[in-house]
Amino acid sequence: MNRTNRILVLNNIAPAGLDIFEGQMELGAGVSNPTAIIVRSAKVETNSYPDLVAVARAGAGVNNISVEQATESGVCVYNTPGANANAVAELVFTMLGVHFRKVPQALDFMKSVIGDDEKISSRVEFQKSQFSGFELAGKTLGVIGLGKIGVLVANAGVQKGMKVIGYDPFPTFANMHQLDPRVEVVRQMEEVLPAADVLSVHVPFSAKTKHLIGAAQLALVNPDCVLMNYARDGIYDDAVVLEALKAGKAEAFITDFPTQALLGQDRVICTPHLGASTAESEENCAVMAAKQLKNYLEYGVVQNSVNFPTVEAFPAQTVRVRLTVVNKDVPNMIAEIASTIAAAGINIHKLVNESNGKIGYNLVDLEVDIDDATVDQIRRLPNVLKVRVLRFEK
Repeated sequence: MNRTNRILVLNNIAPAGLDIFEGQMELGAGVSNPTAIIVRSAKVETNSYPDLVAVARAGAGVNNISVEQATESGVCVYNTPGANANAVAELVFTMLGVHFRKVPQALDFMKSVIGDDEKISSRVEFQKSQFSGFELAGKTLGVIGLGKIGVLVANAGVQKGMKVIGYDPFPTFANMHQLDPRVEVVRQMEEVLPAADVLSVHVPFSAKTKHLIGAAQLALVNPDCVLMNYARDGIYDDAVVLEALKAGKAEAFITDFPTQALLGQDRVICTPHLGASTAESEENCAVMAAKQLKNYLEYGVVQNSVNFPTVEAFPAQTVRVRLTVVNKDVPNMIAEIASTIAAAGINIHKLVNESNGKIGYNLVDLEVDIDDATVDQIRRLPNVLKVRVLRFEK
């Protein structure tokens, strides 16, 4: 077991993910002073752990993790985009069906029906018309955010015979490549709002997306529009949504993020944050998070980080030592790191550097060992945040 890496497990992480570390690293809920954390929904204040180098979130959102603190300390934070996408997309259409077919009202009615089979049949036939609903086919689905979940929702809408209009301010080639060509992609969110019979938003939560759907946006939707939030709490301005519903400016609000203000309101359906709550999704997220964390701890490889640039270079077989150097993204850092190593008489086999405008991340591969004094010199360089030494057995 590699005792150098100590992984604190918060929440119930699917065993298939934890098995990836089995027998290789110290792992568990009782680990003290961890070098890494794997987590679902628990709060993580990264500055509380002095030896921490990475946090892996088994899920997409990272609002439970102090990402800014982590960045300032050179701690890498990961998430697992797309691992729960199918679960969320399926629930969107489940809940649309629940609303359009008046399922809650029908179930409540059935609880009140008593008598023998003949009386039950008679009452059902007499009153079923009050639960007559609508079909999704022919409706217009507006999708804001064409990431992995948004693309699945948009494509499923097409398959159900809906007209689908999508918008994403920063579309990626990989996601757009998966989008059904029958989805109409527009340049402005305001083009989606008035056209949509159903508005489903799938964007991450940030300062820029807080209340993305607020008063100005709801003023544009048609009064028959069903609003859906299976992304993150805070994407909609819930207070404004309630005002719109009461004023007849929207048809319904279906959300995975219940609040005291929303519960019990007419034309509001709340689910208890079920978006990613499937056995398959939890296992997918756990496995993806564990693999990414293991690659970072063992090789310094960065995949799906929310605060570090992506660096997926694995070391060659001749490499004996890999240094991972995290620094503020300022000029001349590569030269300072390289010159410090050269002054120790060590030749650099390969150096990979990537930056994201805030963090610079370097993988420095050496074919000989490096002494602690030289590593300490690199750690003391201005603007260096964290240095790790990864040694490989030959």
